[in-house]
Amino acid sequence: MTLMTPPPLDQQEDDEMLVPHTEFTEGPQPMEVAQAETATAADAQSVDDPPSARFTWTIDNFSRFNTKKLYSDVFVVGGYKWRILVFPKGNNVDHLSMYLDVADSTNLPYGWSRYAQFSLTVINQLHQKYSIRKDMVVPAILKHLFFMNKGDTQHQFNSRESDWGFTSFMPLGELYDPGRGYLVNDSCIVEADVAVRRVIDYWSHDSKKETGYVGLKNQGATCYMNSLLQTLYHIPYFRKAVYHMPTTENDIPSGSIPLALQSLFYKLQYSDTSVATKELTKSFGWDTYDSFMQHDVQELNRVLSEKLEDKMKGTVVEGTIQQLFEGHHMNYIECINVDYKSTRKESFYDLQLDVKGCRDVYASFDKYVEVERLEGDNKYHAEQHGLQDARKGVLFIDFPPVLQLQLKRFEYDFMRDTMVKINDRYEFPLQLDLDRENGKYLSPEADRSVRNLYTLHSVLVHSGGVHGGHYYAYIRPTLSDQWFKFDDERVTKEDVKRALEEQYGGEEELPQTNPGFNNSPFKFTKYSNAYMLVYIRESDKEKVICNVDEKDIAEHLRIRLKKEQEEKEQKRKEKAEAHLYTIIKVARSEDLLEQIGKDVYFDLVDHDKVRSFRIQKQITFNLFKEEVAKEFGIPVQFQRFWLWAKRQNHTYRPNRPLTPQEEAQSVGQLREVSNKANNAELKLFLEVEIGQDLRPVPPPEKTKEDILLFFKLYDPSKEELRYVGRLFVKGSGKPLEILTKLNEMAGFAPDQEIELYEEIKFEPNVMCEHIDNRLTFRSSQLEDGDIVCFQKPPQMGSNEQCRYPDVPSFLEYMHNRQLSDLAWKLTWKRGRVTGSTRQVVRFRSLEKSKEDEFCLELSKLHTYDDVVERVANHLGLDDPSKIRLTSHNCYSQQPKPQPIKYRGVDHLSDMLVHYNQTSDILYYEVLDIPLPELQGLKTLKVAFHHATKDEVVIHTIRLPKQSTVGDVINDLKTKVELSHPSAELRLLEVFYHKIYKIFPHNEKIENINDQYWTLRAEEIPEEEKNLGPHDRLIHVYHFTKDTTQNQVQVQNFGEPFFLVIHEGEALADVKMRIQKKLQAPDEEFSKWKFAFLSLGRPEYLQDSDIVSNRFQRRDIYGAWEQYLGLEHSDNAPKRSYAANQNRHTFEKPVGGFGVNCPPLNLGSGTAATSTGPGCQRFTPKFWNLNTEKSSRKQIKLSSRTGMLVLYVPAFLSGAVSFVLYPNHDLRLFLVKATLTIHFFKRVVEVLFVHRYSGGMEVESLITITLSYFISSVFFIYAQQLAQGLPEPAIDLMYPGLMLFLIGISGNFYHHRLLSKLRSKRDKEYRVPKGGLFGLVICPHYLFEILGFLGISLVAQTLYAFAFSVGTTLYLMGRSYVTRRWYLSRFKDFPKEVKALIPCVF
Repeated sequence: MTLMTPPPLDQQEDDEMLVPHTEFTEGPQPMEVAQAETATAADAQSVDDPPSARFTWTIDNFSRFNTKKLYSDVFVVGGYKWRILVFPKGNNVDHLSMYLDVADSTNLPYGWSRYAQFSLTVINQLHQKYSIRKDMVVPAILKHLFFMNKGDTQHQFNSRESDWGFTSFMPLGELYDPGRGYLVNDSCIVEADVAVRRVIDYWSHDSKKETGYVGLKNQGATCYMNSLLQTLYHIPYFRKAVYHMPTTENDIPSGSIPLALQSLFYKLQYSDTSVATKELTKSFGWDTYDSFMQHDVQELNRVLSEKLEDKMKGTVVEGTIQQLFEGHHMNYIECINVDYKSTRKESFYDLQLDVKGCRDVYASFDKYVEVERLEGDNKYHAEQHGLQDARKGVLFIDFPPVLQLQLKRFEYDFMRDTMVKINDRYEFPLQLDLDRENGKYLSPEADRSVRNLYTLHSVLVHSGGVHGGHYYAYIRPTLSDQWFKFDDERVTKEDVKRALEEQYGGEEELPQTNPGFNNSPFKFTKYSNAYMLVYIRESDKEKVICNVDEKDIAEHLRIRLKKEQEEKEQKRKEKAEAHLYTIIKVARSEDLLEQIGKDVYFDLVDHDKVRSFRIQKQITFNLFKEEVAKEFGIPVQFQRFWLWAKRQNHTYRPNRPLTPQEEAQSVGQLREVSNKANNAELKLFLEVEIGQDLRPVPPPEKTKEDILLFFKLYDPSKEELRYVGRLFVKGSGKPLEILTKLNEMAGFAPDQEIELYEEIKFEPNVMCEHIDNRLTFRSSQLEDGDIVCFQKPPQMGSNEQCRYPDVPSFLEYMHNRQLSDLAWKLTWKRGRVTGSTRQVVRFRSLEKSKEDEFCLELSKLHTYDDVVERVANHLGLDDPSKIRLTSHNCYSQQPKPQPIKYRGVDHLSDMLVHYNQTSDILYYEVLDIPLPELQGLKTLKVAFHHATKDEVVIHTIRLPKQSTVGDVINDLKTKVELSHPSAELRLLEVFYHKIYKIFPHNEKIENINDQYWTLRAEEIPEEEKNLGPHDRLIHVYHFTKDTTQNQVQVQNFGEPFFLVIHEGEALADVKMRIQKKLQAPDEEFSKWKFAFLSLGRPEYLQDSDIVSNRFQRRDIYGAWEQYLGLEHSDNAPKRSYAANQNRHTFEKPVGGFGVNCPPLNLGSGTAATSTGPGCQRFTPKFWNLNTEKSSRKQIKLSSRTGMLVLYVPAFLSGAVSFVLYPNHDLRLFLVKATLTIHFFKRVVEVLFVHRYSGGMEVESLITITLSYFISSVFFIYAQQLAQGLPEPAIDLMYPGLMLFLIGISGNFYHHRLLSKLRSKRDKEYRVPKGGLFGLVICPHYLFEILGFLGISLVAQTLYAFAFSVGTTLYLMGRSYVTRRWYLSRFKDFPKEVKALIPCVF
């Protein structure tokens, strides 16, 4: 045998797959394609020039071996021990089987792994070139499905796969043929070329050791939160304040944000490994689903700050958030021609800076304070001066010590009807001087003595696109020159270039591959760039970067967290050393006495609840007995241990005592002998005999005639089963001989008649048979470890009736109950029950939701009827159906908003579960009518506004669901005071201070939702009943203007109302009628401004303006979008508007980040945008809302022309490809044809199907057109490059073609349905109908996905597959958001209609 360094491993043309060595059988062999443990570049990075060597093994007398397998001598490569494993006669196949094996796998520590690339060779001793060599290659299944090149890879050897190789290396017939040259003089020569990959494993990186800091674990999609938490943690003043927030040792971290954050920060400061964030997210009120959703970082930062600020009130750290992060700026409007200036001071915790159009932070600040001129139609209405030319802007009064800058990397693109990420280059300095140019950003009130020079502390980075990506942070905790990258669990040292310059974004240029040629360099967009910056003011640096040590941490917190840390470290240590130890579980009579009848009814003991010992394997069992003596106080000479055995009927019983020879062995040897099925544990029963003086005595000598029996006593009246002891009996003896002893054990009279039963098994069915007292124990087939249950015989004719009169019936009952428990647990995502199904439930009155009123012990298997019946009995209520129950919210500690429906749940267990937590609280209320009857009624809360009195009264109307609005009005008339008997009422829908609807009298109330909208009833004024032909009924709303960051936003408030305006009526006359209607004092009313508002834009009116001229348009969507606005200050006390009529209000959990209703593509050429809660504005899909101030006029094309420009180039690229690639390859032909047909269909739809309005900006048009065109070109070009490669073994071309035809037909059909949804004059949005619209809201997207999937199957290239996956994910997101919009807009939208996939998504 020789060992030498080989040349590099060659790539072979063999498709043989490497597999772990197993005892192979005929039939399917799934491991032939299993390579899940192969390392990839994502999780490991190999070091160059790995150590390698060649081992040569000459096997003499090869054909004479009778053993099934042979091992070579051990050889060392890369510091690791290896050997070759050969099956001379094949591993159950007619081929030679050969593997590479880790020689010392059984002695390696827990969790070991190593990587190696290798080849195995059988040498041809006659002709070297015919030697058979096999390497590791890419799995064959991937080559069959896609066009892929072959190449080497490496295998990860570990405890589960300690050997890896070829089951069918070469046919045995060839090997044993002397003329072939593989077996010469009965010698076979085998070689192994092994290259060990020394791997830098991502997960084995020790962040604490390398950097002094630890990371945070990612729960699924919480990297955005991790980057923010690391930033806040590394602001020591903030960390100190969090530590000083008052918490108690009785608080639970998952229910307290301050304690959860304290715990997290403590672990970050003192832990040696990465820290979990689950306690913190649970304290937010998030469930698992939230942890897999990426939220908005800025919103999380603000909400978290607000929560902490609120919790800090009244404590020693009150005001810390403001001291650190709060700054102030001044919004001003200054008239140019008159001496008038309006200012308003506002605070901020962070600043949003524009990225688009700005080269750096200074340019963004310049834009922030840029002065806007109000002139022409946009003049400012100054008090006592009328409309005036003015300047409007923002200046800063002061900046905070810690300045947080949110970079606006994400914005909405109205052209593409989607959110986009701005990847433009945007620079930020290491030092930021906000006093530059003589304090150009500061207001006159600013304190110029404060030096606003800032140093960069943190850079939070987003890598990816708008639909997802990864977040991480670059931080320099002490403001030194050393930067650190905090990437979830991994923390690394980084230089300043990586933290700054490489996070500017923009484009990067690749070096030219052929410098001698005149080819242009290739540029690519950098998708990793900064989205949040944190600066610390130089003058506050010493205060902010302060020292935080243990004295800042509450003692109870230190004790709690140190204990957690010690327990975690102990578990880690035990896990690492597990291979050196054996766990011995010792059951005693005391355990049986404690468990049987409580946790255990069948068999004898739950081994997980007995005393366990962790003993080193090499220690002798006799030494272990001394450990037992110390633990239990039982001398060694009085101990006898029995081995447990699992019987064929699945019971587990003591089988035999250990022999002296076995007790002399080591613990490890005994474990392997006793329990080969589970080598991790050794389970024993400790037999201890107690003498007359209640002290241990030596156990009696056991002969073959002796049988050890265990006894349980059953009491039918109490339905109680308990353990009473054990006895040795003679096999030839009879039960009659021990009856007196059993009566003594049970506490019965000596002559008490008893019946005996043998507990035989309980799975799958209970078997418990009566024991004949006259037969011997051996005749009854009783043996060591058997269980005998006994009881008094049932009393015949007794008045006391027992549900389960004998042992078999009771055990059958317990078995059925356990099966019910199991079935119940299987209905949950996680099992939450161990042991008994009994549950003590605390009941609270819904009116007094903080106080426990009474408790009931119930079964978790109780049905809805069972629970309400017991509650009614406790309350003395005759009719249980009048009880309504409400579940408990474990996070808010409040009742859930919606009650439990009548028989809406199956069991009590379903009532108590809330996400992944279980409660023991239920709320009840006693109704005046039965709940089933109530659920057949519709309950509405209606606010009645009196016509002459300034009062609003909330009335609860309860009517059958099939009733109409007219019935509601008639019922209301009986409850309210009308101004006159003949007054007529109307019902309005009010949302956020706007009237959205007047309900017709014939509308069904079943579809009315008063949970989010306010229902208002009022008398119809007489003037509205007698409208003239030219009179108009208009909406009148109160509003104020909120100027934030140079953008004016209208905020409505107060009660909206209708007003009749007459033809030719001037504003002065309308104002008089409004003042009279509102009874506004003259002094206050004189300050009001009047404006015509359309789509949120005010146009101020003069007294001489004719109001009716402004309200001529009738083609707008929703009359509420055009109204007469009354601008004045909101002097009413702040209160929550009655938009939400939930029965309970409580603190909302942190969550719900992002916009309320993002813009949607509705398929028919229109889009919806949200301008605030409840205020939706509907605009054409290609309407351009330019929120930025621009000095140049945008060039626009009509929507139809623009859409043609979008699709025609992509269509032409497909058509031209037939000329550029004129070959007869059917697959390429079909790819070109399907793409061309797809875009041709789009052109046809633009010309003849869709209807559009508005225009498209040329700048955006060019970008979208190029994306369509380039995607199409690359699709076809990638297919052209695949020509000449072998055809896939599994040909999916024709199924793909069928799928494409189905997709394109279905897509066109549903587009056609959308185009017919509305008439040309109809501006109302409607829920689509027909086709698959009854199942999903976006069937056109579903069929478009099928079409692209069909094209990718026709192509069968990786590029096509990736393109289809990307398109699918994008359209899934679009369909999800579309469904959310429909749910928010249409109250009667059917909930069963899914977004994209029927019944699924």
